[in-house]
Amino acid sequence: MNDTADVVVIGGGIVGCATAYNLARLGAGKVVLLERDYLASGATGRCGAGMRMQWGTETNCLLSRESTRMLEQLPELLDVDIDIELKQGGYLLLAYTEKMAAQFKKNLQLQNSLGIPSRWVTPAEAKEIVPHLNTAGLLGATFCAKDGHCNPFKATAAYAKAAERHGVEIRTNSEVTGIEAECCRITGVKTRWGTISTPRVVVAAGGYSKQLGRMVGVELPIYPERHEILVTEPVEPMQDSMVMSFHHNLYCQQSPHGSFIMGIGHPDEPESFNTESSWQFLGEMARRLIEILPPLAGLNVVRQWAGLYDMSPDRQPILGPAGDVEGFHVAAGFSGHGFMIAPITGQIVAEKLLGLKTALPVELLDAGRFARGDLFVEPSVV
Repeated sequence: MNDTADVVVIGGGIVGCATAYNLARLGAGKVVLLERDYLASGATGRCGAGMRMQWGTETNCLLSRESTRMLEQLPELLDVDIDIELKQGGYLLLAYTEKMAAQFKKNLQLQNSLGIPSRWVTPAEAKEIVPHLNTAGLLGATFCAKDGHCNPFKATAAYAKAAERHGVEIRTNSEVTGIEAECCRITGVKTRWGTISTPRVVVAAGGYSKQLGRMVGVELPIYPERHEILVTEPVEPMQDSMVMSFHHNLYCQQSPHGSFIMGIGHPDEPESFNTESSWQFLGEMARRLIEILPPLAGLNVVRQWAGLYDMSPDRQPILGPAGDVEGFHVAAGFSGHGFMIAPITGQIVAEKLLGLKTALPVELLDAGRFARGDLFVEPSVV
């Protein structure tokens, strides 16, 4: 099969689907989205599904604020009949050291200046929010009631359905085997089914984005890092809020279905595409969790899995053109928070590609910042 497209989007997660939808909505012409497996089969479908506005950089605060507003009314915005199972029970971010408390209070000043309704809470107030929280050693916490989570598969399906209604052609089971360029200009994308002639490509392939960039000589400073998650049996509702501890490097939330979803990060995890589960994770997760949420010790684990963060040097994404190849655009490097900022990201990436004014200023997230040394490290990543 040999055909043409005005834009090819590579990656069928929520960022890719949101970008394809916005490209079509804004008049980009024929848009084709390629996914090597099924929609949300990569990082999107393996994420913890959280959405929070409590960040430490202005750009991430703005991106998450706007995306939260969009997720709150996503079915209506996209005109689809899909319930994304949004639950806004808040995020409780725990502080155990003076340094951490100082950073959180600094973050609060930034967040509040941008209209994010987060606040400092005492250990006693934190226990009112999560009654089974062990407050031993806790200095305080920050809380934002508008934070929450939703179903990543359904949110992706909502964007995909809206994209197709606007004429986007979604091709699953279509792994990209090559990106073609001539005279420093994108000319096509190759799959096992054939070549699509196109002048523009958007790479939204998470941890695999570096390999795609290398197909045209663009070196992206993005690498994949395994993160593991588990889900428990469902029980009666007992925890409305996501509990997150950077001290323990973990997060834990109860889904609308009653199951608890939780995960931890390993700072020494090597760069790899490994998505296998480990028995060590179960023990380490349990050990850390019962320190702060003791009553969850008796829950039965239903399953566990792993997914890939697409890490960047400053834990913030690359949005827009990259390298010296005309027509090569990137939406990757999210470092674990791509799902929660996907709605506004998809709009901004489409606007940048089409030469339109972007909904938010994201000049700081250009690909050239790493070579210039203009890194703005996000301090609040688990």
